[in-house]
Amino acid sequence: MFGKLWQYLSFDIGIDLGTVNTLVLVKGKGILIREPTVVALHKKTRQILAIGTEAKRMIGRTPAAIEAIRPLRDGVISDFDTTEAMLRYFIHKVHETPGKGFWSLPKIPKPRVVVGIPSGVTEVERRAVQDACLVAGARQAYLIEEPMAAAIGAKLPIEDPEGVMIVDIGGGTTEIAIISLGGMVLNRSLRVAGDEMDEEIINYMRTRYGMLIGERTAEEVKIEIGSAFPLNKDEGATVIRGRDLATGLPKSIKVTASEIREALTPVVSQIVGAIQEILEETPPELLTDIVDRGIFLAGGGVLLKGLDKKIAEETKLPVYITDDPLTTVVRGCGEVLNNLDLLSKVKVTGGLR
Repeated sequence: MFGKLWQYLSFDIGIDLGTVNTLVLVKGKGILIREPTVVALHKKTRQILAIGTEAKRMIGRTPAAIEAIRPLRDGVISDFDTTEAMLRYFIHKVHETPGKGFWSLPKIPKPRVVVGIPSGVTEVERRAVQDACLVAGARQAYLIEEPMAAAIGAKLPIEDPEGVMIVDIGGGTTEIAIISLGGMVLNRSLRVAGDEMDEEIINYMRTRYGMLIGERTAEEVKIEIGSAFPLNKDEGATVIRGRDLATGLPKSIKVTASEIREALTPVVSQIVGAIQEILEETPPELLTDIVDRGIFLAGGGVLLKGLDKKIAEETKLPVYITDDPLTTVVRGCGEVLNNLDLLSKVKVTGGLR
């Protein structure tokens, strides 16, 4: 009885709790929140000062008493209290959003929540995500693995007796899976993704030019001229500003797209190598299906220019980027909220409520 009552008093929500960005989808209303997974807090009192976009603007610019942190690393919770506070903030925020008609009635933030998690996390790490949701106000918390959520969000036929290959490249992890009959036949979770790309750019600038740059600068360079595959002769260049390690003074260097591609090569090669390994382990019948259907890419990391062409060249298979790859996982979480039979099949079990 209370379960039905809560359906009218609160919203059901899907959450893509990412290392870099958190997205929240409300059943019947769509995606209402797209915020960086960043929290600014006072070092001594641990008081939360800012969350999301406002907190991200503070990274690298805070005074000694304030720190801007990312409470998730490599797809898992590294700071439980901060993650719980962030989730509570987002849950309350979507319940404050005005609606029309019945939806304009006051809502109580006690939602049923579906959260996407990396497929390679431990039982303890899974429990941490679920407990953070429950402490933040959820009445029920279900977990589904990100490659499964991505496949559902991309509307791939996961319940058919045929193979589907999905690669979800996020900020903290790369998820690779072969899916058939509603389950993952093979999967691989790499803690190598967008963050490591940024780190490689930072390391390249340090070793090649003796210049120190920050994470935000590295990310901006990756987005502006980063690539995994040469696309044309005139790929462009950009000026990077940082600190000269020899003198400690400000320094500006003009770098080309080919140099940034060289910096990103180790990470790209690792991701492509993992995809090839999964293909080598795939049963012949499923491999035939994948040859016909191709590989589907999701997640913000696939927006790196030429990455789909690089994977296609190395695997000799057709490669497709899903529609709006940044939201594929959270849309998959939203889909299972509408289909309880599917949720019962794909949710993570094993000691979880």
